[in-house]
Amino acid sequence: MVSTPSEYGVERSLLSWLDGVGWETHGQDGDRGANVLDDAYERDSHEVLYWYLLAEQVVALNDAVTEDNVEKFISSLKRDLDAENLMNGNRAFHQLLTKGKTFSVQRDDGTTETIYVDLIDYENPENNRFHAVNQFSVSRETTIRPDVSLFVNGIPLVTMELKSQAQDNDWHDAVSDLLAYQDDVPHLFVPGLFNVAADTMELRYGAVGAPREFYEPWNDAPAKYEDDNEMRQALKALCNPSTILDLLKNFVFYERRAGGDAKIVPRYMQYYAVNRILDRVHRGEHKRGLIWHTQGSGKSFTMLYAAENLLKRDVARNPQVFIIVDTDKLNSQMRDQLANLSLEQWTEAESINHLEELIERGQSELVLTTIQKFENVEPNVQGHDEVIVMSDEAHRFMEADLGSRLNAALPDCYHFGFTGTPVREGERHEDRNTFREFSPDGEDYLHRYSVKQGIEDGLILPVYFTLRHEMEWEIDEAGLDEEFEKEFRGMTTDEKLEFIRDNVNATTLAEIEPRVERAVDEIDHHYDEHVAPNGWKGMVVTPSRRSAAMYGERLIEQRGEDEVEVLYTATKGDPELIQQFHTDSEERDSIIQDFKKEDEPKLLVVHNMLLTGFDAPVLKTMYLDRNLKNHNLMQAIARTNRPAEGKENGEIVDFQGVFENIDEALEYDAETKAYAARDKDELFDDLVDQVESVLEIFDGVPKTDSQEATYEAVNRVSTHPERREFKQGFRHLQNLYEAVAPDGRLVSEGIEQKYKWLSRIHVAFKRTTSGEDDPEEDMREKTRDIISNNVEITEIKRDFPTYKLGEEYLEDVEGLDNPGVKASQIAHATREHLHPRENQNPRYKRLSERVTDIVERWQGDEISDPDAVEALRSVEEEILEVEEEAEEQGMDDAEFAIYTHLTEETPDAIESEEQAEEVAEEIVSQFRDRVDRGYTGWKTNQQTISEIERILLDVLVVENDLGHLIQEDDEFVDAIRNYLIQNNG
Repeated sequence: MVSTPSEYGVERSLLSWLDGVGWETHGQDGDRGANVLDDAYERDSHEVLYWYLLAEQVVALNDAVTEDNVEKFISSLKRDLDAENLMNGNRAFHQLLTKGKTFSVQRDDGTTETIYVDLIDYENPENNRFHAVNQFSVSRETTIRPDVSLFVNGIPLVTMELKSQAQDNDWHDAVSDLLAYQDDVPHLFVPGLFNVAADTMELRYGAVGAPREFYEPWNDAPAKYEDDNEMRQALKALCNPSTILDLLKNFVFYERRAGGDAKIVPRYMQYYAVNRILDRVHRGEHKRGLIWHTQGSGKSFTMLYAAENLLKRDVARNPQVFIIVDTDKLNSQMRDQLANLSLEQWTEAESINHLEELIERGQSELVLTTIQKFENVEPNVQGHDEVIVMSDEAHRFMEADLGSRLNAALPDCYHFGFTGTPVREGERHEDRNTFREFSPDGEDYLHRYSVKQGIEDGLILPVYFTLRHEMEWEIDEAGLDEEFEKEFRGMTTDEKLEFIRDNVNATTLAEIEPRVERAVDEIDHHYDEHVAPNGWKGMVVTPSRRSAAMYGERLIEQRGEDEVEVLYTATKGDPELIQQFHTDSEERDSIIQDFKKEDEPKLLVVHNMLLTGFDAPVLKTMYLDRNLKNHNLMQAIARTNRPAEGKENGEIVDFQGVFENIDEALEYDAETKAYAARDKDELFDDLVDQVESVLEIFDGVPKTDSQEATYEAVNRVSTHPERREFKQGFRHLQNLYEAVAPDGRLVSEGIEQKYKWLSRIHVAFKRTTSGEDDPEEDMREKTRDIISNNVEITEIKRDFPTYKLGEEYLEDVEGLDNPGVKASQIAHATREHLHPRENQNPRYKRLSERVTDIVERWQGDEISDPDAVEALRSVEEEILEVEEEAEEQGMDDAEFAIYTHLTEETPDAIESEEQAEEVAEEIVSQFRDRVDRGYTGWKTNQQTISEIERILLDVLVVENDLGHLIQEDDEFVDAIRNYLIQNNG
């Protein structure tokens, strides 16, 4: 029997999974499971709780509530559902669910007593009733019927809406339905914990009241819930009864916000990291641990969840908990966060003396302080034997001996470090090493959430880089020598060389006026072309205040005072050049807040500011003219990777060459480096692939502006599965195009025309299928002209080879210093690059053979590890040269392959390179005209093979008298045919 895939299939699967983790489920048989509970507990359709079921449980869980008084209690509880505002009602009901509800009971002696009545038993979960049902219908002003609902003791805690991709819907549509349900019947969600939106492939969850952008994945699980089916794993890990009760009781915050309160539940990495901390404290085996979570993953909330749980749960004996930050700015941010949260026991250390008093008093509460306040705290003042410290930005914890002061003041504490960029400078004791500082022997970290995971989860974006570090200088060497000799004629040659080594560095070069002028021209041009058209903003990072002032002056001259702000501090002793841009703390705060908005300024020029802890999603591009490394570079990269609607990636324009040797700049593991920054051309490659992918839907449809073509194309995508494929594919294509344009290659490679054709089909498709009055309103098709990226600017080199930073080039920290590992990785990566291209050009085949030869000689100890690395890198460079040479000669891939074969494989058979070029062009031209490529399987069809042979006869024998090529070389025809087919003509 064949069953058509639908959302009912998704629904039944979810119910079966829930049944497997401890829920009593109804509806797996295809009927409405809610009917079973409705009949058993006589629920009216307007009610959102199973009141009779709850009454039974309240009597069972509370000795003072009996059959005689439970009705009075339930009547009182019903009034708690009648909230005018959903979030206010949810917050109040959450108190009842976690703390209990007050109730007056009459004793036998006639007196009354006020007690707390528990609605849920958290200590003994088996005493509760857990129901999962489908099609729970509620009728108030309107009727809603979510797909699956989870009830604990008759109380609806989780509402799920499911979609089937086979029916042209996905989890985004499910979120829309859930938000509509909350508006239509808010009473259902007053007791709710969170909602779930899922489709055939993916699951997202969001707190009650959360906007759609806060529906997130749950991509981790304890070993007992691990599953190859990612969606099944997510449901079992998130929605098992134990986790539901834990989240409800211990992981809910309410935050006061200007537009109304917000409910906050943890992300999966926050939840599991907190539980690791709780487990470590409870076991007491180690007193340290490193939480390595990438920037943007919410480390602040992880610390706050940990603090809340440490203070209120029976993990330690009434502990004193410290959150330590290392700047006043971070302290202010955390203080404001605490003031707006539903966290009760906390205080802020206002001074060194106040901090010392708090430590000595040892009261069980959360203490917020900066590390600097430990500077003069007396040693051994710890007044509580259960102290737990959490240090933010732990990679900076060891600086300026402040860590030592903390250790002296709190010698017997648990200490957990939180960082996105740990430091590992070396293995000597004096070298800074976050792992050694915070991790017990044999452990790198207590919990890890990587850059890769952050990108895959959509919490952060990938960052691409563009090199702009090489400039062509016209140097008057004689004049330079003369001036140098005049200035330093009293020095010996060695003294001069020493002076140059000590004083002429990257910072000096960054302050040379001609260089600043060229860089400013490039920034001005790049910003107008790539950043401003999409509404994003930029930041210029400089190595000194002087260079920042020079950049600021020239950018203001070109862009105006409103668009540019310069941020650093100056003193009265500084020259006027630097003093002119001095800002105090208040002024900087105001500028930063303005920058985060849509208006002015558009560009920030900074020195030693905003490279850590600065979160502005509107910032897309960083112009980097400072030589950063390791954690400082990772912190800088993270300034550009914050998501915003329509933003596909962050971008670094590198004027220092930091990214030229990324494995030297980032001493991190392969995964972190591979996902930290990628070559910008990879984004363009993704766009090209996506255009072709969407165009494949219309194979056989003429790409013209005729009525027939449009009619046929719209019909093609009006039914399944093409309808879903086109909707989802074009949505992704729009985002990529928005991120790439303007770029000259869009025109030169024909991408713009293909995109315009698809855009028009999309307009017609939407008008036909949705009946929208103005379907172009939400189209993001470019209205601006595509301006070529290949503008001649001789002062700055732009044509660098582009490398994709993937794990095949990168190894772990230890492996980076091992040439043998490097050789192995480069060989693997080069083969991966060459394998699919071997039949596209004869040079690729020869290069592939060279790789094999190098590897065999290396493995046979004929050449050393470093020599193998050098030889393999040489092959890499030649691979790139093949592509560059084709572009320089204006040939497409097929033409260049045939030209290369004629000039390099059979040079004696042709008269000249010009003839080879003409022959290659004519073969490809006739191939395009005569070979039908508009159907699947054309490449292997006998008709294609025969037609190519006829083309070769016509061009080589009839037109050019080169028949000997075919007669004397049996492999020639096969080679040319492969070039044509493999390069798609």
